[in-house]
Amino acid sequence: MSFLDYFRSKKTTSANVAKERLQIIVAHERGQRDQPDYLPELQQELLAVIRKYVQIDDDMVQVEVDRNDSCSVLELNVTLPEHSHSH
Repeated sequence: MSFLDYFRSKKTTSANVAKERLQIIVAHERGQRDQPDYLPELQQELLAVIRKYVQIDDDMVQVEVDRNDSCSVLELNVTLPEHSHSH
C-alpha cells in the first residue's frame, strides 16, 4: 500500500458529526523494512504540541497506526472542545 492508496481507502467520516476535529496523518514510506519505528514517539510529541494550543483530554484523541512492508501511517484524530482557546 502506498501513501496515496491509504487516503483512497479511508472511509469518509459521517457528515452529520457536529464536533470540530483536527486530523493529522503522517505517512512514512520506507525503503527498508528494518528501519527504526519512531511513530510512537512522534505521536507523543504531536500530542504535546497540540496541547500547547488546545486543552484536550486523552479520551478526545483517537490514534490509528497502520504498517505494512513498505509504509507506516500514523493517524491522529482529535475532537476539539467546543470553545477552544489559543494560548
